[in-house]
Amino acid sequence: MASVLQTASPDAIRRIQRVQTVTIAWMSVEAAVSLFAAWRARSPALLAFGGDSTIELFSAVVVLWRFRASDAREDAERRAARIAGALLFALAAFVAVTSVTSLLGYSEPKPTFLGIAILIAAAAVMPWLAKEKRRLSATTGSAALSADAAQSALCAYLSLIALAGLAINAIWHVKWADPIAALAVLPLIGWEGREAMRGKTCGCC
Repeated sequence: MASVLQTASPDAIRRIQRVQTVTIAWMSVEAAVSLFAAWRARSPALLAFGGDSTIELFSAVVVLWRFRASDAREDAERRAARIAGALLFALAAFVAVTSVTSLLGYSEPKPTFLGIAILIAAAAVMPWLAKEKRRLSATTGSAALSADAAQSALCAYLSLIALAGLAINAIWHVKWADPIAALAVLPLIGWEGREAMRGKTCGCC
């Protein structure tokens, strides 16, 4: 069976490389800012979002490697897709632990306007990245890129849910809204993780 690199046009490969490079640059900023804000505010929702951003960064690096490797084959494509799916499951565990810890009273989330700002920016950027990756995945038939598109879409959904939790806490000082917002995304993470392992997306992104 021919690999994706052998069947995709040079123009498609160049576009994929550009999209992944933009993803890596953006996710580096997003992860650093959100994790810093999460540390200062003790926010599980924002910490979960920062964890997602970090995983998305690793996933983007994997896919960029996939489309730059001169000897990449179909088995490498499958491995890359499974790595992206495994990272989603790792995120689910990360979200659960941080949220339950907060609900049990081991930490108290504080309002963070820096966190709200990065979530608003992510809600604007990530849907565009997900759309571009889905389009290029359909063109090339890349399972790894399809899984990475699912992660980008998940990042957008997570940013909106986390934003709701942070906004409620900032406006009405409802402390439990933050960890509840983080837990609310767990079913979506599990679904996307399963579909990514299969090299598919749920179609909801």
